[in-house]
Amino acid sequence: MDMDLVSRSGWGARAFRTPAGATPYGRARLGVKVHYLGTAYSDRPHDGCPGYVRSLQAQHMDGNGWSDIAYSFVVCTHGTVYEGRGLERRNAANGNTSLNDAHYAVCALLGASGLTEPPDAQLHGMRDAIEHCRGEGPAGDEIARHADGFATACPGPALTSWVRAGAPRPSGGGSGGSGGSTTHTVRAGETLSGIATAYPGVTWQQIAQANRIPAPYTIHPGQRLTIPAQRSAPVSHEPFPGASFFRVGTDSPIITRMGRRLVEEGCSHYRVGPGPRWSEADRRSYAAWQRKLGFTGADADGIPGRTSWDRLRVPRG
Repeated sequence: MDMDLVSRSGWGARAFRTPAGATPYGRARLGVKVHYLGTAYSDRPHDGCPGYVRSLQAQHMDGNGWSDIAYSFVVCTHGTVYEGRGLERRNAANGNTSLNDAHYAVCALLGASGLTEPPDAQLHGMRDAIEHCRGEGPAGDEIARHADGFATACPGPALTSWVRAGAPRPSGGGSGGSGGSTTHTVRAGETLSGIATAYPGVTWQQIAQANRIPAPYTIHPGQRLTIPAQRSAPVSHEPFPGASFFRVGTDSPIITRMGRRLVEEGCSHYRVGPGPRWSEADRRSYAAWQRKLGFTGADADGIPGRTSWDRLRVPRG
C-alpha cells in the first residue's frame, strides 16, 4: 500500500526491553485511539523528524522507565508514519492494560502549545496509519480519542474535532468545482504530473507556473501548492474501499472497473480480462500504476492505497 511508512530500523529505534516490551495483544483490537504529545512542539524540517522520534523513545524508556516508545505508530507533520510498537506488540499509551489491549495508539507530532493545528499532510498520514491498522492489524472501525475512557486532555482540541468529525481526509485532494483555486500538500513520492491527475482540467505545467516552480520542477513533502481553478468539475468516482478489500478471493465489479482504468493508463499485465476477482494480474497491473505515479519499493507493492486510488479515478458502477 502506498503509504509513507518508516520501519523501526529506518528511524533508528533502540531495541525494546523484554519481557514487557514483547507483550502481544490479548484480544482483537476494536479500533484506534488518537493521541498528541501534550507538551510544546515546534515543527521542523522533515529530516529532523526521525531524530525527534528517537528522542521520544528515549524519554519513554529512560525518563518514564517504560520498555519502549508507548505508541503503535507516530505521524509527523509531513505525513510520514513511523512504526512504534507496531501491529503485534501491545501499546502502552491508552491509560491502562485493558485500554491498551483494546485499541492501537497512533500519535501525531502535535503539541499543546507551539504547533497545535495539524497540517493536511499530517491528517493524511494519521488516516494512512488508521487504515494500516484496520487492514493489517486487524483493527475494528472505532476511531476514538485517548480521552475516551481515560481522564486526559489528549489529543487536544484540534484532533478532538477531527475525531468527532469521523477523522476525514482533508478536502482538496481532487475535490472542488470549477470555481476558485484550491491547495494541495505534497506527500512523499509525489510528482507534479502525478498531482495533476487528481485535478481534472489542470496540467502539471499550470501548477508549476502558479507556484513559480522552475525547471527541473522539484517539489518536497509538506510543500503547499496552489492548484489553479479547474476548467471542469470532477466526475463522481468510486471511493477507496480500503486496502483490506484487495485480497485473494475478493469478487467485485469494482475490480473489473479498476482493471479497465489500468488498461487505459497503459499499466496492463492482463492476459485475459480484467475480471471481477482480485488476481495476481491485478496486483502487477496496479504496481505498474503506482510506479507510474513515482512510488517505489514497498509503496509500489500493487496493493491500492488512498493516494494512488484517488488518482486512478475508477468510475462508479
